[in-house]
Amino acid sequence: MKYITDIVKHTLEVKQSKFIAWLTPYEIYQERLEHLKNEHPKARHFVTAFRYINEYEQVVEHSNDDGEPKGTSGRPSLIVLQGQELINTAVIVVRYFGGTKLGTGGLVRAYSDAVNLVINEAEFKEYKKEVFATIEIEYSDVRFVEYECVAFGVSVLEKNFENKIVYKIKADEKSMEAFFQKVKRVVKTL
Repeated sequence: MKYITDIVKHTLEVKQSKFIAWLTPYEIYQERLEHLKNEHPKARHFVTAFRYINEYEQVVEHSNDDGEPKGTSGRPSLIVLQGQELINTAVIVVRYFGGTKLGTGGLVRAYSDAVNLVINEAEFKEYKKEVFATIEIEYSDVRFVEYECVAFGVSVLEKNFENKIVYKIKADEKSMEAFFQKVKRVVKTL
C-alpha cells in the first residue's frame, strides 16, 4: 500500500465538460473539499472517494456521487484508488458541465480517467504500520535520546518535563525496534 503527502491536481476535458481531479492526503480531505467548494462556486458536482486505515488497522472506504447518476462517479473513483492500493488518500473531482450529456458509460470513463491521470502525476510513499510508545528518560540522556530519535526516524509527539521526563513517540515497527535496541540502557518504557 502507498499514500500521498502532497496535493496533486489534473484537469481532463471531455465534450466541453471539465473534470478537475485533486488527490489529497486524507487528513486534510474535509478542509480541502470546503476550500474547493468556495473556490469553484459555479461547479456542478464535487465527487469524492477516500480510503484510510483506522486505529484498528481496518481500511475504511467511502465515495459520493454528489448528484451524478448513482454509481457513475464516486464508485468508479474509489475503484481506481483500490486498484492502485492507495491508503490514507482522498480524491475530489470538481466537474463543470459542458452542455453535452455523457451517459452513464461516459461518466464512468471520464471520472475513472480523471482519477488515473492525477494518480499518474503524484509521488507516493510506501505505507508502513506505525506504533506508539511512551518512554521515561533521565535529564542527562535527553540529548542522546533525541539524537537517536532523528537517526531512526522516530517522531516525538509530546514532551513532558513536569515530574519526570516523559516522551510520547511514534515510528514504523522496524524503526521503533531498532531505536529501542540502541537506547535500551537509558530508556524506561511506560
